[in-house]
Amino acid sequence: MLLQHHQGQVTVERLTAQLRAVGLSISKRQVVRLLIDRQDGFLVESRDVLRTGLQTASWITVDDTGARHAGRNGFCTQIGNDTFTWFGTRASKSRLNFLDLLRAGHGDYVINEAALAYMRSRSLAGPLLSRLSAEPQTRFADHTAWQAHLQRLGIDALHVTPDPVCIATEGALWGAVAAHGFLQNAVIVSDDAGQFAVGQHALCWVHAERLVHKLDTFTDLHRAAQERMRDLIWWFYADLKAYRAAPTARRRSEMLARFDRIFHRRTGFATLDRLLERLHANKPELLMVLDRPEIPLHTNGSERDIRCHVIKRKISGGTRSDAGRDCRDAFLGLMHTCTKLGIAFWDYLGDRLGIIGHPKVPALPDLIRCRGQPV
Repeated sequence: MLLQHHQGQVTVERLTAQLRAVGLSISKRQVVRLLIDRQDGFLVESRDVLRTGLQTASWITVDDTGARHAGRNGFCTQIGNDTFTWFGTRASKSRLNFLDLLRAGHGDYVINEAALAYMRSRSLAGPLLSRLSAEPQTRFADHTAWQAHLQRLGIDALHVTPDPVCIATEGALWGAVAAHGFLQNAVIVSDDAGQFAVGQHALCWVHAERLVHKLDTFTDLHRAAQERMRDLIWWFYADLKAYRAAPTARRRSEMLARFDRIFHRRTGFATLDRLLERLHANKPELLMVLDRPEIPLHTNGSERDIRCHVIKRKISGGTRSDAGRDCRDAFLGLMHTCTKLGIAFWDYLGDRLGIIGHPKVPALPDLIRCRGQPV
């Protein structure tokens, strides 16, 4: 049932019909209970997969998609790389939500150097930074304790832009991510969605080129300029892939200069020229690969992973209970992680459920940790 529902995308209704067809007297409610009740072991392993993945990763790619839960619209966020996949569905897709997911189940807030650096980069006022850094207490167990701390310092009473409570809370979440050893010097690769722009951030070249491809053209001049720019971008992209395989300092300097020549061009197509200026402003994130050649140039891995969530949403709709939501996300993430580690999902489920005769499957976090160690 678990294999058919999560890997085969078979709905609860069809599962119930199949079981009744082979002679079982079972209701839809009983099938749902079998799918989501007493699955704590899988939920814990899914959480540990995320923790280990974030501790060992030199890079991750991220993406999100719409998700219905309890009759309301929400968002499912994917986090992963070549060794693991994890999904988390929440009501918001804000940066606060993303930073909360990166804590991997921890609920604390931490003021440390990483937190203060984050707040400084988000233009939090100097006096507020001084107040936060001068306090002897630097770790807060939960959201209630953190809010009480902000009230004691009088930060919650300030009504200015940017919102100091929001910036301070984001910083404390980022401080907790660093305190738990997650994403140490790791790069986050995204599609330019604003909520993912934290830490060392790189952008997907496929999404960048897509902006040029999707421009509406109205004259032959516009179409010729668009096609020329697309050719230049894909030529540059091919050379970036070659650079990743054999990076050199000389080649790095050449690619930097070539990027400027491409995105400083003036085509006579005003909309395209404005877009090129915007892409040039993202130069550090688009060319992060020159300093970190191990990172991917795109987020195709995340888009492939999250496609199963989109299919599940189209076939089965949304979830109703928190347990159902968490089990769906956990099993889909574990399924993809097994595939990336070369493990049959059937064997994994059989071992975890204690089925006699199934091969032993080590803990997935242990396998991820081994994959992340240098040879």
